[in-house]
Amino acid sequence: MLKSKTFLKKTRAGGVMKIVREHYLRDDIGCGAPGCATCGGAHEGPALEPQPQDPASSLCPQPHYLLPDTNVLLHQIDVLEDPAIRNVIVLQTVLQEVRNRSAPVYKRIRDVTNNQEKHFYTFTNEHHRETYVEQEQGENANDRNDRAIRVAAKWYNEHLKKMSADNQLQVIFITNDRKNKEKAIEEGIPAFTCEEYVKSLTANPELIDRLACLSEEENEIESGKIIFSEHLPLSKLQQGIKSGTYLQGTFRASRENYLEATVWIHGDNEENKEVILQGLKHLNRAIHEDIVAVELLAKSQWVAPSSVVLHDEGQNEEDVEKEEERERMLKTAVSEKMLKPTGRVVGIIKRNWRPYCGMLSKSDIKESRRHLFTPADKRIPRIRIETRQASTLEGRRIIVAIDGWPRNSRYPNGHFVRNLGDVGEKETETEVLLLEHDVPHQPFSQAVLSFLPKMPWSITEKDMKNREDLRHLCICSVDPPGCTDIDDALHCRELENGNLEVGVHIADVSHFIRPGNALDQESARRGTTVYLCEKRIDMVPELLSSNLCSLKCDVDRLAFSCIWEMNHNAEILKTKFTKSVINSKASLTYAEAQLRIDSANMNDDITTSLRGLNKLAKILKKGRIEKGALTLSSPEVRFHMDSETHDPIDLQTKELRETNSMVEEFMLLANISVAKKIHEEFSEHALLRKHPAPPPSNYEILVKAARSRNLEIKTDTAKSLAESLDRAESPTFPYLNTLLRILATRCMMQAVYFCSGMDNDFYHYGLASPIYTHFTSPIRRYADVIVHRLLAVAIGADCTYPELTDKHKLADICKNLNFRHKMAQYAQRASVAFHTQLFFKSKGIVSEEAYILFVRKNAIVVLIPKYGLEGTVFFEEKDKSNPQLIYDDEIPSLKIEDTVFHVFDKVKVKIMLDSSNLQHQKIRMSLVEPQIPGISIPTDTSNMDLNGPKKKKMKLGK
Repeated sequence: MLKSKTFLKKTRAGGVMKIVREHYLRDDIGCGAPGCATCGGAHEGPALEPQPQDPASSLCPQPHYLLPDTNVLLHQIDVLEDPAIRNVIVLQTVLQEVRNRSAPVYKRIRDVTNNQEKHFYTFTNEHHRETYVEQEQGENANDRNDRAIRVAAKWYNEHLKKMSADNQLQVIFITNDRKNKEKAIEEGIPAFTCEEYVKSLTANPELIDRLACLSEEENEIESGKIIFSEHLPLSKLQQGIKSGTYLQGTFRASRENYLEATVWIHGDNEENKEVILQGLKHLNRAIHEDIVAVELLAKSQWVAPSSVVLHDEGQNEEDVEKEEERERMLKTAVSEKMLKPTGRVVGIIKRNWRPYCGMLSKSDIKESRRHLFTPADKRIPRIRIETRQASTLEGRRIIVAIDGWPRNSRYPNGHFVRNLGDVGEKETETEVLLLEHDVPHQPFSQAVLSFLPKMPWSITEKDMKNREDLRHLCICSVDPPGCTDIDDALHCRELENGNLEVGVHIADVSHFIRPGNALDQESARRGTTVYLCEKRIDMVPELLSSNLCSLKCDVDRLAFSCIWEMNHNAEILKTKFTKSVINSKASLTYAEAQLRIDSANMNDDITTSLRGLNKLAKILKKGRIEKGALTLSSPEVRFHMDSETHDPIDLQTKELRETNSMVEEFMLLANISVAKKIHEEFSEHALLRKHPAPPPSNYEILVKAARSRNLEIKTDTAKSLAESLDRAESPTFPYLNTLLRILATRCMMQAVYFCSGMDNDFYHYGLASPIYTHFTSPIRRYADVIVHRLLAVAIGADCTYPELTDKHKLADICKNLNFRHKMAQYAQRASVAFHTQLFFKSKGIVSEEAYILFVRKNAIVVLIPKYGLEGTVFFEEKDKSNPQLIYDDEIPSLKIEDTVFHVFDKVKVKIMLDSSNLQHQKIRMSLVEPQIPGISIPTDTSNMDLNGPKKKKMKLGK
């Protein structure tokens, strides 16, 4: 049956265009109930259970299916995801509305419907002849959709009665819309609110905790007075932003001070790029990462960023007077030049809430169901939740979602989502750091896995089209020990004309991941593989990452090769790019490759190739450094794990060999060669990577630190910085140069991906290269997959597709990749921090030599070379008599009593694990040497209580 939908559309020229769309109605769409004689059991995807028994409901004891409306799906997804909830009918009408209103919830509901154990069935009611409804005259789209949902619910109940005379099956309509529920009951449809139904599940009382509190008015504290001003409606905010009355920006809460935040203003507003907010009322219920509208205060009310550290430690949520007292502490007398544009939040444009990990702060009132939840992220306020499981959840890591924030509540309302496990457990803490850094880490869905090649896989004649056979070449890979996702391999051989042929061969991942399919979409979403201390979160499924794409030795593998003809001075004479098939002759570690190069007894083809590569790499590196490339340093640590417990038993900095540098040089050269090629072919839509030059102010700390050692660091260009770092040597202090390079690394900007058609500045500051991209790691970086596709089109080895040459789509991809790479870095650092805590937990108190990296007003930041560990030794503590401290920002130096500390001074510190705060366990450091009476601790600390208060604290600086 064919229906026509007609609507009018206004054209850009101001005319009106009549659009007619055909809408097909069918009568062969199955209801999803197995054994249904009426539809012959026809259904697509996972089906409902024939006689659902669970969960047992006191409201509807007979077997039943659930049919929720759009708002239940949007707001009660945590309830629907619970294993107890099964046999749910998801209407097409509802799914389309969810898709338009919330992409994250839509993805979650698709994942649930794909889970066969949940028995969720998607019913295409909009194309079923008996359930399709047309919009009536004067009826808005929302009311039409509500009616369509009720029509489908009624049809289901009548349809299921036809299955058999004694059939007891019912379809229960779940809605939180009072009017919709009343109309459903009038029409003879069994209907309940989500809360009514969940509370009727007597065998599953824990589900009540997962209910979202939706009505702000109902959940306001009855006795509470109004604390916050009302948020303006979106229409007024948009008018105000357009007229310049308000500014739109991203709300960034402070980790150090819960009463302060910054709003980063969107657009080209150079005058007010950042706006400071101070005080609860000016923050006005905005939460970290929300898009907000702010109103600038008069200049007389502008403030300077506070140097006070304030954490919200109160339990009494109505004690607002104390907050006002604390706010007065923030306002200190400062010079006018330190004042910054200051404002207040007048409305929320877009909430960017996510599920938050943290711990329950159990109420002191016995039998109370209302408790405060303290998020692990200090930028998120405490959340008020109701739970009957407080005793069970104490000392556990849990997830909580925010539902709303009433004007008269000190904290937002939320609901319990999930119990992650005990605090300090390795699996629990790993899950927390992945969730907190928004690292997608769920198992790959069946939809994604369906696009993998069928095993056993082999290279076919079709695969060889547009591909060169390089299996005869002596190619090998060089990687860290235990590496299974081998992206790259190399070869070097002498040509008949006396020149050298050098090849970089990269896994041809884009052959397996085709544009636009579910595998491609998931890889693009993940953006990067995340390496934790003893876990790897793959960007692509393991069949590709560790098998079919991995360039393991003695197997045929598809590759994308970059091959140069060079002379013996490493000058490039010719460059060729080709898709290829290779067979690696050896998978070596850096140490094994180094042994071959150094061994006088080894002269086989692989070793000869490695020696040729190493010789050329040294010339290439020398040339790069002469052009101004920087050689910086950062202390990287490697844990040695116990083979049974998998706990860290040793911790040391990573050793770098010549072979590390050899591989790096050729990867850099391949990336630069490919960047040039794709930009030549696609000047507007090449995916490139740039590293902006730091502003001069970034270098102040480095220049001052060097000056304190009578050394001069020039920072006007990358070349002058590189040269002055090379000259900054001290015969009596060999580690000084490494410290300077570590400090120089801290001055750098973040390198970012960008689309060439959206930017003019391509320069990579750290590599001193005018153009750069990422081509060499497509197994673990999605940027490289896009670059492979661009290069394949450029050489005629593959066809293009619309998104590849759409610079706006590419810019969106780059934005996500930059975010994912940043989060991956943070997650890796958090993993190192956690494993460092585990190491010192078993190690006890340790005393080690350290060097001062920074001096602060009340502390020194030190680096312990042995462990690559950084931490802060504090010299002031709350509620204690503190020593006299004199801080000099110019030198910089810190004087304590008669001892003066400078950057790079050698000290001795005690390292210990502080478990006094379960949520934020941390490594603490105390000064041992130099000896300062009342400050330094004695060398023998065997009787120290590690869980009690300490004079000096340490926070991991990573």
